[in-house]
Amino acid sequence: MALMIVDPCTACDACEPVCPNEAIKAGDPFYIIDPMKCTECVGEEDEPQCKLVCPEACIVQNPDWEETEEELQAKHDAMQ
Repeated sequence: MALMIVDPCTACDACEPVCPNEAIKAGDPFYIIDPMKCTECVGEEDEPQCKLVCPEACIVQNPDWEETEEELQAKHDAMQ
């Protein structure tokens, strides 16, 4: 399942540089995660790096993008 950023994002820029897939970009009014690129860091890290650095805990599961770990791994592999 891809992740998404919700209110109360403060656009602090902590999440964007740690995303290995460059799935996070500045939006208006806060950052957005491209679900086509988000693999929840599967294939790179043990857990989503953006969630680890987010000071507001505003990165959550995107209910519109349910994916298994195998699907996330396949998405990661296709981007390499």
